[in-house]
Amino acid sequence: MSDPYIRVAGPEDAPALLEIYTYYVRHTAITFEYDVPSPEEFTARIRSTLQKYPYLAAVENGVIVGYAYAGAFHPRAAYGWTAEASIYLAHGCRHQGLGKRLYHALEECLKMQGVLNLNACVAVPEQEDEYLTRNSLGFHTHLGFRPVGSFTRCGYKFGRWYNMVWLEKLMGEHPASPAPVRPFPEIREEAEQLLTQF
Repeated sequence: MSDPYIRVAGPEDAPALLEIYTYYVRHTAITFEYDVPSPEEFTARIRSTLQKYPYLAAVENGVIVGYAYAGAFHPRAAYGWTAEASIYLAHGCRHQGLGKRLYHALEECLKMQGVLNLNACVAVPEQEDEYLTRNSLGFHTHLGFRPVGSFTRCGYKFGRWYNMVWLEKLMGEHPASPAPVRPFPEIREEAEQLLTQF
């Protein structure tokens, strides 16, 4: 048995990552996606993300057991210093500190790029059920995110209505003239060295 480590994910990891994501699509309201993406679509998503943002995988005993990535919060240029984060752990691998490690690694990569704000969009039930709990909300607030807005019964899945909460975490100072955010490929080599610490 070996301790999990974190590395940059790539399109070749799509089958393993999609296997993790499939559970959440089919059995939870954590994602509001109804249908499992095709392998081709999921691979394209990874490629698209890596053009600008980190896409990280946690590996244990040669098997990917979780992943986290960032994306654009909004396409307009003024939002360029803000990113949105997503994380998924293999079913059965939660509550072991792995999510915290993945998020911290993701945040450090984003700081290298010059990202200042990190947002997360979390589905929240009015009452917990077999498809959704409030664990994700608690996880994010534990990591220093703060709720900044909510939408009531905006997502419908499994015949039920769910709320959505936006959270934010400020990761750096906001200077009068911020340096441009560097695309992830420009800092990838440095990021890969950093990931050895996680």
